[in-house]
Order: sequence, then C-alpha cells, then structure tokens
Amino acid sequence: MTLVYKQILVAVDGSEESKWAFKKAVAIADRNEATLNLINIIDTRSYAAVEAYDRSIAERAQKFAEELLSDYKLEAEKAGLQHVKVFVEYGSPKTMISRDLSKRLEADLIICGATGLNAVERFLIGSVSENIVRSAKCDVLVVRTPEE
Repeated sequence: MTLVYKQILVAVDGSEESKWAFKKAVAIADRNEATLNLINIIDTRSYAAVEAYDRSIAERAQKFAEELLSDYKLEAEKAGLQHVKVFVEYGSPKTMISRDLSKRLEADLIICGATGLNAVERFLIGSVSENIVRSAKCDVLVVRTPEE
C-alpha cells in the first residue's frame, strides 16, 4: 500500500524545532508533490493582558509571523516546491491547528516540532504538539531531530 499526502500542514513558530519540522515537511511535500501549508498561529491569550498597556504587541506579532512565513515560503520554493501557501491566524494553536485549520485545508498530514517557544504553557497545560497528536483526525509527524 502506498500512502501519498496531498495537503501537508506545518506549524512554525520561530523555534529551532519548528525549523526542523519545516525542513522535513519540504522534503515530504516534494516527494509527494503535495501542497505545503505553512501556518503561524498568534496566540491571543499570550499577549491579551499585556496589550492593554502596549498596543504595538499585536502589530509586532503580525509582522514577525508574516516575515517568518515569507522566509519559509521562499526557502520552500527554492527547494522546488510548486504549491506553497501561508496562513497567519489568531487564536489558540492547540485548537486552531488540529481542529480548525486541518479541517479547512483538508490536511492529510500535520507536521510540527516536539517543542516550541512557549515553555511556560507547556509546563502548565501540556504542549501544542501533544494536543495535536491527541485531537487531529489525520496523520501527525512530531519532529524531534534536525534534518540529516
């Protein structure tokens, strides 16, 4: 039996682990001639309280996400991918990735790093990748090692 992925969703947040996930996602998308959907979720819960004092936080988060995804898209296209889409969304990464976006994009594979940037949240309520594995309706690849 041959399994072919057509819609790959890769969550990136700027962490080293998400970069590894991106690189492996590019290789998998290339082998499968798949669409690579690059996702960055701006976690509104993380900065909602602080934003009352500093309104520029949302703008800076948006700018960071757009630049990150733009750089990754360019790198994927240079690697030969024909179909690369980018999405900046607001909300909880835990629910947005595995439930909302994967359904909307008809993802058949989600790729993410084992850990991301938010160590405090991971300690208190569990990691985003753990939640994706538990709740996704499609295959999930959790990347723990750099590209070899």
